[in-house]
Amino acid sequence: MSHTGTTSDRLTCAPSRAVRELGLKRGEFDLAVNLGLIRTVPDEGGGGPRVALAEIDRLRSGDGFPDMLRDRVATVGTTEGAKLMEVAPTRFTSLARYGLLIPVKFYLNRYRAVVWLYLAEELRQFAAEGCHARLLAARRTPSEIRDALKAGMDRRPRNWRGRHIGFLTRQAGDDPWARAAAVACLLDPADVADVVRDPRERSRLARRRPRLPAHGAPGSPAAELAETLMTASEPDEVAWFRADLAHTMETARRHHPVADALSPKPSAGPERLVPPPAPSAGPDPLAPPPAPAADRPAPTNPTPSHGLLSWLRRTRRRPADEPGRTASPPAGPLTDEFPDAPGSAPEETGPRRRSCSVRRRRSAASP
Repeated sequence: MSHTGTTSDRLTCAPSRAVRELGLKRGEFDLAVNLGLIRTVPDEGGGGPRVALAEIDRLRSGDGFPDMLRDRVATVGTTEGAKLMEVAPTRFTSLARYGLLIPVKFYLNRYRAVVWLYLAEELRQFAAEGCHARLLAARRTPSEIRDALKAGMDRRPRNWRGRHIGFLTRQAGDDPWARAAAVACLLDPADVADVVRDPRERSRLARRRPRLPAHGAPGSPAAELAETLMTASEPDEVAWFRADLAHTMETARRHHPVADALSPKPSAGPERLVPPPAPSAGPDPLAPPPAPAADRPAPTNPTPSHGLLSWLRRTRRRPADEPGRTASPPAGPLTDEFPDAPGSAPEETGPRRRSCSVRRRRSAASP
C-alpha cells in the first residue's frame, strides 16, 4: 500500500494535534496563536493554518514548559482581575471602561451579559508600574475618569476591536487581500460597499474574510449582540477603519488585480434581457442537403397530411364554369381520413335521398 502526502503534511500538523502536544486547551491555543506565541504556517492544500513540528519542539524545549506558556495566555475576569491588582471590582471596572485596561476576549453568559476577559500577565504589569499607583491606591477615582464614566464612556468594545484587528492582520501575513479582508470584517457592510465600489472586489473580500469568534447560533439574540460588539460604531473609529481599508485596497489592486481589463464589469443596475436573433428565412447552412426524389424511400403507411386535405377541399369546391369540370354538390366537412377509406361510411347525395322518399310514399299509398 502506498501513502501519498505532501512535504508540508509530513513537517506540519493540524491544530488539534498541536493542542495535545503542547498540553493546552483549544481556547488557550487560539489565544497563543493570536498573540504570536505560537507561529503557524498556511496549508498548501487550502485548509486552515497548521503548526510546524519544529515549532512544537521549540516550545517544548523552552524553560518552564508548559507552565510558563499557560501563564502567558491565562485570562481573568473582573473579580479575579481586581484581586490580582488588589483593588475593588468597581475601581477595576472604572479603569477598564475608561480604556486603561484592554480586554483580550469576551463571551456572553446565559443572561446575555457581556463578560470581558483580560490577560493576567498584563494586569500584573499594570499594577507593578509606579505611574499607576495613584489610580490604584487613591481613595476616590480621579475626577476626569468619573466625569467620563458619567457621560457613558465605555471603551472596552473599541479596545477589543483595535486589539483584534492586530491579531487578524498578523495572521494575514504578506497577503494584501487577506489584510484588506481583515479590516473589512470589522466594518459595517454599508461602509465596505462605500469604500469598495466594485462588486467583484467585494466578493473577493468576502471569500478571504477571516473567521470571527462565534457567540450563539447564527441569527440568535446572542449572535446579534456579539456582531454589534465586533462592528465599529464610533464615528472616529469608523473613519479610521475606512481609511485603512482604502489604503490596503490600493495595495491589493496594485499587486494582485481582481480581474484583467478585458473582462466586462457587472453593471450595478438591473440586467437587460436581450431577445434572441430571429431565425433566417433561408435554408440552414449546417443542415444536410435533401436527398433526390428517386432515392427517397416510399412511406410504408401513408397518412393524409394537412396539405393534402386543403388540396381536396379546393378541388371539391371548384366552380362549375371551370373548363373541363362539372359542378358537383357541396360535400360535407372533411375529416382526417379519405372518404373512400375502409371503415368509413360513404356520403349520400341529394337525388338518392329523394328517390328513397318517393318509394316510401308509393308503398304507403298502395292497398
